[in-house]
Amino acid sequence: MDSVAPSPIPATRTVLTEQEWRERAARHAERAEEFVRSAQRPAARPVESFLFTYYSYRPAQLRRWHPGPGVVLLGESARAEFRRWYRTVTVPDASGTPHTGVELDVAAFVADRGRALRFVADLLSAVRARSANFGCFGLHEWAMVYRQSPEERRHALPLRLGAEATDRVVESHRIRCSHFDAFRFFTPEARPLNQLQPTRDTQIALDQPGCLHATMDCYKWAYKLSPAVPGELLLDCFELARDVRELDMRASPYDLSAHGYAPVCVETPEGKAEYAATQRVFSERGQVLRDRLLEVIAALGVAVERPAAG
Repeated sequence: MDSVAPSPIPATRTVLTEQEWRERAARHAERAEEFVRSAQRPAARPVESFLFTYYSYRPAQLRRWHPGPGVVLLGESARAEFRRWYRTVTVPDASGTPHTGVELDVAAFVADRGRALRFVADLLSAVRARSANFGCFGLHEWAMVYRQSPEERRHALPLRLGAEATDRVVESHRIRCSHFDAFRFFTPEARPLNQLQPTRDTQIALDQPGCLHATMDCYKWAYKLSPAVPGELLLDCFELARDVRELDMRASPYDLSAHGYAPVCVETPEGKAEYAATQRVFSERGQVLRDRLLEVIAALGVAVERPAAG
């Protein structure tokens, strides 16, 4: 960590006493633990545990709170608990007595993570400004099992309609998946059926706010920018990803009735309407979180385009 800063921090920053920041850290850890315990339930494993296997952030990391930029944590113990990308500072109290604390070292963080910050800022800004498409109906999950044998499927779960009927759903619908990290799991036979052929290089051009996977990825971008993202925002992103994941699997071809999840039958008009209505709610929540993530990036001094949403 850096040496003690010789001058007081600007008055615009927030200063938390040790009691204050420990209380916030404890609330964060308690909320995170509830998410972890929920994902560990046997009934939730095909759904919520995905968030700890597909995404690289571990439960121990999720439980750890960070204040975000512009917040000073007072107390000598903060120097031991908050180390990488933090710097030691001194701040005076009302009487002018100096106190030691730590804050996010914005310059060091941006120097190390500038490339990632630029990519995330560009991606979130592009998605934030784009009109949402609600016509995919979750068929990406169906394309991931198209013409597969039971041994080849990613999940050891029965198909709700059986293999042949599942394949017919894929073949009788327009498949228009815009998200690369969903498309890359399509079976080889399903890939040519997709009207788009997304790649990692076209992600900024194609990701759109109606996409469930793009919405779930708010969580990925939040933890990729840790510790600059406040813990409260990180958990809000996780919570949305968890809710989206449930719809994603309920609308999939898998039969999750034994795990307590009722299907959203997207092969029917009623199921499509239910899917799209919930998808709209998630899209709106995702746009709010993108705004908050962009505010964090801007607070780090990174230029952010903030066009109106489409």
